[in-house]
Amino acid sequence: MKRTRPLTLVLLGIPGALIGFFLEIGLASAGQPIISLPLSLSITLVAAGAIVVVLAVPIARAIRGTNPNPINPFRAMRVAVLAKASSMVGSLIAGFGLGIVVYLLSRSVVPAVSSLWTSIAAAVAGAILLACGLVAEKLCTLPPEDKDPDRREPLPDRRLS
Repeated sequence: MKRTRPLTLVLLGIPGALIGFFLEIGLASAGQPIISLPLSLSITLVAAGAIVVVLAVPIARAIRGTNPNPINPFRAMRVAVLAKASSMVGSLIAGFGLGIVVYLLSRSVVPAVSSLWTSIAAAVAGAILLACGLVAEKLCTLPPEDKDPDRREPLPDRRLS
C-alpha cells in the first residue's frame, strides 16, 4: 500500500469545501435553516484521531523491534488502512467545515456566533483527524528493504599501510 499523497487530500478537501458552501447557499435560498454543525462532531473527530494514533503505536514499536510481542500482519494492515481512511475523511470534513465558515463570513448579516464557532471547530477537528491519520500511516510504514539480498557490505580494509 502506498502512502497518501498530498494531492489526494487536496482533491478531497476542495470538493468538501464546495459542497459545504453550495449546500448552505441552497438551503438559505430555499428558506430552510442553514446547517449548524454540532460540537459533538468536533469532539468525536478528535477522539477518532487519537484512537487511530493509539492503535498505530504498537505496530510502530514492532517495526522498530522494541515490542517483544509479534503483531498480527492482518491487524497491522487494518490499522494502516484505517489511518489512510482517517486522513481522507479528515480532509473532506475539514473542507466541508471550511466551506460553511466561508459561507457564514460572506453574508452581510452574520448568523449566530455559535454556528460560526462550531463550524470553525469542525474544520479544525477535521484537520486534526487528517494529521492523526497521516501520523498513524507513517507509524505503520515499513523501513525500506534491501532490494538485492545477495549483495553484502564490503569488508573493511585491514591492511597495514
